[in-house]
Amino acid sequence: MERVVEVRARTKFLVELIKPSHYDDDGYVIQWWRGFIPSNSLSSLYGLALDSRDRRVLGDDVDIEIEAHDETNTKVPVREIIRRFGRNVNRGIVLIVGVQTNQFARAVDIARELRAANIAVVIGGFHVSGCLAMLPELPPELKDALADGITLFAGEAEERLEELFKSAFEQRLLPLYNFMNDLPAMNGTPLPFLPLKYVKRYAGALGSFDAGRGCPFSCSFCTIINVQGRKSRYRTADDVEQLMRAHAAQGVRSFFITDDNFARNKNWEAILDRIIELRSRDHMRLNIIMQVDTLCHKIPNFIEKAARAGCKKVFIGLENINPESLKGASKGQNQITEYRKMLQAWKKAKVLTYAGYILGFPADTPESIARDIQIIQRELPIDIMEFFMLTPLPGSQDHKEMYLRGERMETDTNKYDAEHATAHHPRMTAAEWEDIYQRAWHLYYSPEHIVTLIKRAVASDIRTSRIASMIFYFYASHKYEHVHPLQGGIFRRKRRTQRRPGYPRESVFTFALRRTREMVATYGPGLWFFWRLERLRRKIEKDPASKNYTDLALTPVSEHEFADDLELYHATDSARRAAEQAQSHETMRKRRLAHAAFAAE
Repeated sequence: MERVVEVRARTKFLVELIKPSHYDDDGYVIQWWRGFIPSNSLSSLYGLALDSRDRRVLGDDVDIEIEAHDETNTKVPVREIIRRFGRNVNRGIVLIVGVQTNQFARAVDIARELRAANIAVVIGGFHVSGCLAMLPELPPELKDALADGITLFAGEAEERLEELFKSAFEQRLLPLYNFMNDLPAMNGTPLPFLPLKYVKRYAGALGSFDAGRGCPFSCSFCTIINVQGRKSRYRTADDVEQLMRAHAAQGVRSFFITDDNFARNKNWEAILDRIIELRSRDHMRLNIIMQVDTLCHKIPNFIEKAARAGCKKVFIGLENINPESLKGASKGQNQITEYRKMLQAWKKAKVLTYAGYILGFPADTPESIARDIQIIQRELPIDIMEFFMLTPLPGSQDHKEMYLRGERMETDTNKYDAEHATAHHPRMTAAEWEDIYQRAWHLYYSPEHIVTLIKRAVASDIRTSRIASMIFYFYASHKYEHVHPLQGGIFRRKRRTQRRPGYPRESVFTFALRRTREMVATYGPGLWFFWRLERLRRKIEKDPASKNYTDLALTPVSEHEFADDLELYHATDSARRAAEQAQSHETMRKRRLAHAAFAAE
């Protein structure tokens, strides 16, 4: 008697993960041959989707197929996705992930094309989450998305993606998922991961992961604290080791730790100790970039261990040098009297510093901004500066208060990229504000200061090629490509057919002619700048005098720091008060030490 074997037909469930870009001022998608900043949201969702696939959450006879697209470095193949879903009777889901406010318009445009083909689409990320966390009602753009049949997801996907997949598979997706009041733990959850074919689309094959979420501070312009909370949630050292080994197995050894403030991750030391162990014991050549606050140097061993763990670059939210502005933004943890100590500590550890600086606090004027940049150049040993316009991002306390007061704010979400004036300023017109933003880059990266930055690198025993490449990337992105460096990349791709709805589609000839002119105007001067910068770098490096270079910014902090003639402490009344208060605290500290020593005798 023959044995009958039942063969069950297998079912496919398609998962498309899309991280959208956003439109430039001409309506074209900002996209590159190679991107610079990896998307942690894409990595996180890919890792969660892999876990659901491997656990076969839709049943043993259902195969989950996953594709990922970061639109900053690849074209999102919308028509191909529609065809692929059509061949699979639309069984699947498209997740548009990590959508920030300036990317929301582009995300909706992609989603509408897919919804027109009856494909299930979910949009998540900071814009949706921030609006639901802080506003009493849905803003118009979210209502419009719901009306188009797009599902909105607020919160974090850990512990929820499986249910989302099941709902899509059974065709019972809800219009809105709101998990803002239920933030999941991070330890033991599936880890962020992207296959090499996606990672290599970033310059330098840079991976990314969040070692923790949440920040204890209360900056009024920040969305992190209202979307990810103020309580530290973190991965374990075992998690991080597993993640790094998985990436290293495919040749990825450089990582961007995307925590908004890694210094306040309660598990920072165990994580750094494990990375140090991997580097020393297992000889893994690991490099990391992280974001920290301006008081991180006061955490015992933090900077020393970060450097030993392979930290080569660190981003610091300096924000401003006017204490009045910092206080008004509830950023009291930024003490200008600690800036020089903190920056010199990183320089001593041979770590490049990137400082974020916000333009447009209420006390700012074009003249005060120009003055403050000059002070920073002379007195603070910052390597790279990047500028932002103060923007009331949905999800921030600033946005909520302006919304409730009924103040005028820009209605086009695409302009919330920290490069456009999106709200009223009390002392500058929108044109003046945007003009000083444009000029700030040229003021800081003046020819004279570029020479100073390279000389400081030589004197601090930092490779000049590192500082020169960063100067080129940050300054050239703004000057020649006309985009913020955080949206930058290598070789801009501009596609005639990818233009924002409402903008006319140019003819092939008109577009080709304009694009050719743009490329000549961009890459000719850009390459000339690179050549001159490289020649300058080599000249300074070969000059024996550069080893002994010093200036005011590199001068060690002294006990008379606040009495010295530093403009940092005298430019404004609030700066003088901060210096006097710091000096008073230092005097009291010395007295307590003296009394303690006397009592001990």
